[in-house]
Amino acid sequence: MFPTVETLADQPFLSGLTDHQLSLLAPLTSRSMFHAGNRIFREGAPAEQFWLLTQGQVYLDTEVPGHDNFVLEKLRAPTVLGCSWLFAPYRWTFGAVAIDTTHALTFNGPLVRALFQSDPGLGSELTTRFLSVMGRRLHAARRRMADCQRATGHRRDL
Repeated sequence: MFPTVETLADQPFLSGLTDHQLSLLAPLTSRSMFHAGNRIFREGAPAEQFWLLTQGQVYLDTEVPGHDNFVLEKLRAPTVLGCSWLFAPYRWTFGAVAIDTTHALTFNGPLVRALFQSDPGLGSELTTRFLSVMGRRLHAARRRMADCQRATGHRRDL
C-alpha cells in the first residue's frame, strides 16, 4: 500500500503542495527502513530514488582514497535524502549511511522525473526545493571542511 496523501502532506519538504500534486506523488512512493550501519547508497552508484526521512539519522559522506569516508553532514529526520536522481548522469555524488534505525518514504526517481514532464508546475516547484536543499548542504560541507582544516592546521590554496 502506498503512503497516503495525508502522510505526504505531513512531510515538511512537501509542505504547501496541493492535494492533487500529492496524489500524483503518492503512487510513486513506498516505505523503507535502514538499520544502523547500513549503507543506503554509495558515491558513484546509479541514483534512482530519493527519500524523505521520517525517523532516524543518516551520515552524508564522500570517499577519500586511502582513508575512511569523510562525513560531510549528519541528516536528522524529517528531511530529504538524495538529490542526484534529479540530474543526469543520475549517479550519487556522495554516499549515505544510516546512523541508527531510520524510516523513510522512498520515491521512484525515474517515475518522478516522468511526472515532472507531464506536470511542469510540480516539476518546477520540487526542483526549486531540491536546489535549495543542495545549496544548504554545500554550505554545510564547506563549513565542515574549513573546520577540519583549522583543526589540523592544513591549508591548501587553489
